[in-house]
Amino acid sequence: MAVRAPALSRSGLRRVLVVLCVTEIVSYGVLFYAFPVLAAGITADTGWSTGTITAAFSLALVVSAAVGVPLGRVLDRIGPRLVMTASSVLAVPAVLGIAAAGSLPWFVASWVLAGVAMGGLFYPPAFAALTRWWGARAGTALTALTLAAGLSSTIFAPLTAALDGALGWRGTYVVLAGVLAVVTVPAHLLGLRGAWPEVSPSGRAAADDPALVARSRPFALLVGALTLGTFAAYAVIVNQVPLLVERGLTPAAAAWALGLGGLGQVLGRLCWGPLVAWTGVRARTVLVLAASAAATGLLAALPGPAVLLVAGAMLAGAASGILTLLQATAVSDRWGAAHYGRLSGILAAPVTLATALAPWAGAATAELLGGYPAVFGLLAAVAALSAVLAVGSVPRRPVPAGDQMGMASGS
Repeated sequence: MAVRAPALSRSGLRRVLVVLCVTEIVSYGVLFYAFPVLAAGITADTGWSTGTITAAFSLALVVSAAVGVPLGRVLDRIGPRLVMTASSVLAVPAVLGIAAAGSLPWFVASWVLAGVAMGGLFYPPAFAALTRWWGARAGTALTALTLAAGLSSTIFAPLTAALDGALGWRGTYVVLAGVLAVVTVPAHLLGLRGAWPEVSPSGRAAADDPALVARSRPFALLVGALTLGTFAAYAVIVNQVPLLVERGLTPAAAAWALGLGGLGQVLGRLCWGPLVAWTGVRARTVLVLAASAAATGLLAALPGPAVLLVAGAMLAGAASGILTLLQATAVSDRWGAAHYGRLSGILAAPVTLATALAPWAGAATAELLGGYPAVFGLLAAVAALSAVLAVGSVPRRPVPAGDQMGMASGS
């Protein structure tokens, strides 16, 4: 499937990429990575159980999955500027509401509002923007975006821990809301300017009809594989701090290990270009999911010392980082870019739902199994199953190599 020449100049394309790199770091840092660091303080201050506040956070991710499908249709039609700017504006009162919550219903409602904002701020709309604007070079842009965004936890986990120590969890969220307002709102409004390019049809009915694609067996298996793989990966991220504390690390050291896991994501994504060059769509999908299973199993088995636990966290981060790129290119590598927003929205809904359930499921399973090492062993098995499902996730006639938007050109 060929995409017409991008409507933006080279400098415009670079501007869009830089803007999205910065805003994804901030959006994930404030709306996702701050919560695992602040959860213990929230529970201690309010008396609400860890399971209850984690359920509110998970509900936000469920809401983001629900709004992702209609937002994908809007993105396909008009582009990302309006969607991402409005979501940035909405995120600010949502985070301030979390900070000011004096009751559990208020806390939950604020997270629901945050979930709506997440739907327009997290990876799917950013991926759609780069896939359409950058055309055949989208792989390079996607790799650069995820490399930058992989630093989100590296920056925001220690920053959040430091702010929490000085200001408490409420003051920390107020400061983070200010960061969102100052950075993401003007960046999306001013930086995502440019005509939204059209795409030409592929001439193949199966790829040109998104409803037909969504009902196909390869798409269903792809959804199943990425849903299970993402569930395992996010459960590892969110439950990594309590695992490491259980292994003997201090909470502060565990927070730093989580941040170094973000550095591992960046290092893992540096392997994406060679991986694309050396493997086909099916092989790299299976390989990435199998690597995630192996890294999770390693964390389950390692009892210590601290340096090995941190190394395991970085390996898990590397696998998670490559998985993000795999998800970004899964649709375009198989069915092209014409309906990327809609198909990615359909794919992202169960994947995001799995992300939402992962924090709660990890904590609940730890109580059931008597500790986090057993949880991580179970997550390794889930990731291994996702690799098996991925074997059948490629259609018989995938998009020709020259039209695959996930190709990391020049990387």
